[in-house]
Order: sequence, then structure tokens, then C-alpha cells
Amino acid sequence: MPENSRENESLLLVDDNPTNLQVLYQTLETTGCKLLVAKNGETALSIAQKASPDLILLDIMMPGIDGFEVCRRLKADPATANIPVIFLSALTDTKDKVQGLQLGAVDYVSKPFQPDEVIARVDTHLTIHRLKREVEEKKDALEDELEVVSVVQRRLLPKGLPEIAGLKLAVHYETSLYAGGDYYDLVQMTDDQWGFLVADAEGHSAPAAVMMAMTCALFRSYPQPPTEPGELLYFLNEHLCKVADPSFVTALYVVYDASRRTLKIARAGHPPPMIYQSAEKKAIEYACSGVFPLGIDPYEQVPVTEAELHAGDRILMYTDGITERFNTNGETYGEERLLRQLEAGGDLQPQELLTEIMKDVNNFANGRPADDDQALLLGIVQ
Repeated sequence: MPENSRENESLLLVDDNPTNLQVLYQTLETTGCKLLVAKNGETALSIAQKASPDLILLDIMMPGIDGFEVCRRLKADPATANIPVIFLSALTDTKDKVQGLQLGAVDYVSKPFQPDEVIARVDTHLTIHRLKREVEEKKDALEDELEVVSVVQRRLLPKGLPEIAGLKLAVHYETSLYAGGDYYDLVQMTDDQWGFLVADAEGHSAPAAVMMAMTCALFRSYPQPPTEPGELLYFLNEHLCKVADPSFVTALYVVYDASRRTLKIARAGHPPPMIYQSAEKKAIEYACSGVFPLGIDPYEQVPVTEAELHAGDRILMYTDGITERFNTNGETYGEERLLRQLEAGGDLQPQELLTEIMKDVNNFANGRPADDDQALLLGIVQ
């Protein structure tokens, strides 16, 4: 090992025997590390707290607190828990080695030791410790970047929900990580016509967030009022095909005519809307033809389905992060549970109903974190 190659790293050597400590010190001088010494457990704990060495070589049989207790206290303290410990001891029984490793030590070397062996093991564990630290630093930096991406992404979403005559709206939006691929948007075309877009870019985190941002930019740059759902999805697909490969985006676009209480629906690989029909007191997945997701291949045409709503009806647009939410048994929430929740809304206001739906989804998951982003857009006809 080249001299001074580890000059920025430090070792704490702990042994109550001055001769042993001197031999160990002379052995490890060649590493180039800064060497700290302690002759008992209490001093070792104090130095570890103040200096935070990169590695501790620890004797077991010492007056006062022994090496096992020192290791136990090091690992119990968040400030020193990540410092690797190598036991260096004359105790050679397997049970002693097992006890040391169970306490959190990374290695166990028996005395009398061979200098080359100690140097090799120290070098190995210093390298592992350094690489782990670098990974953590990169992870922290990546998380900071994803936080920024998440903030920017949320700025692309509507600032609030509009007041629409005869239709009350609510939304729930949640990413599984800092940034995600779910997207919803709204646009007013006339006093009576509104467009609702719900989309889901493949995957989640940064790549999906980029696809989400591109979908948002294309939607908002559509050259005319997007009154025809089929034409809008055709336009989005035409442009995403140029940039999406190998990714894709599912989308559901609905045009609501408030004066007539009608819907025009087009979908591309996305779950169909769910509609609660108040007259029948039943929620259904509304049957509507569709095309494959955006960004794969050009479309010949996009079919459009029409529907009529009545007072008390509810329409729910969502992403599959809801229905594909897993519980601890590996089961998915599924469409049927979501339909039953939509039926059970009673006199709840839209946001109250979404709160109840998400409470049911989370109760079903039973503590298992979401694997995908989750978005719901709910409208209740007045």
C-alpha cells in the first residue's frame, strides 16, 4: 500500500497492554492513516465520540468495561453506530467470535496476529467504509435533486380546481417517490365546456417525471381548444412517438358539457372512468373503446364514447396506482373495491369522498408503502 494513501483516514487502536498497543501502532503506521490510541474502554468511547474515526481495532479483555461492552455502546449510539469495529483479541473460542460479530463488529482477528493480515483486513474494511460513505453521500445528493424535481413537477399541476356550474370537483395526487409520472390537468374551452386530462407515464421517479412534463407541455400547446377528445390524443401521440421510445404514457381525456351534462371520452391504454349512476345506485366502469398508450406507434384514429350524466351522478378518473396498490399479502386493491367506495359516497362532498377512498386504500395496504403514484379526479353532478 503506498505510504500516505490513507492520510485523510483515522484508526482508533484500543488495548490495555502497552506492549500490544505499541506493536499494533508500529504495524499500522505503514498505512499512512492517522492513529489514535486508547488504553481502556471509557477512553475509547470518548475518543470515538469526539474524533469519529474511520475504523476501530478493539481488544476484548480490558479492566473496567470490556471490548464487548464498548462495541455494544458504540452501536447503540447513533453518532458512532456506523464506525466499523474489528475485534483484536487473544480469545479464540468460536463463541467469542460469534458474540463479537453479533454485537456488530465487521471482523475478528485472533492474537498473536500477523502484521500483513491485520494490514490487509484494515485496508479492506476502510475501503468498504469509504465506499458506503460515498454511496450515502451520492444518495443524499440524488434525494436533494429529486426533491427539486418534485417541487418543479407539482408546479406543472393546476394551481386549484375551477368552479363549474353544476359540477363539484376534488382531486388527490400522491407520488410514490419524490417525483412521479402521474398527471392531471383541466382546461376551459367555453363557458359550458371543460376538458379533464388524467395521464400516467410509465414507471415513476425522474424519468417518468420528464415524460409527465412533456405531456403537460404538449397538452398546453395544443393549437386550438381541445373540444374533441380523439383529436387531442391523436396530437399527443403524434408528438410523443418522436421522443418517448422506449417509454409510454397512458391517458384519459374527457370533455364535459355542463349545459347538457354530457361527456365525450377518449382513452389511450388508461383505465376507463368509473361512473356512479344515482338512479340505479350503482357504480360501473364505463365501457368505452380505446387505443394503446401514447408514444408507441401512430394511430389511425382514436374512438370517442359519449355518456350522459344526471344530478347525483359521480365520475371518477384515476391512475392504476390506486387499483394496483398492494397489501402485505401481495394482493391488489382492484377495481371492485374502488367501485364499492364510489357507491358508498352518500351525501359526502367530493373531497370528503376522496378522503374516504384513500383511507380505505391505505387500510387495505396495511402499512405497505405505495409502489406507484396515485391520482384521482372526482366530479359530482349537482
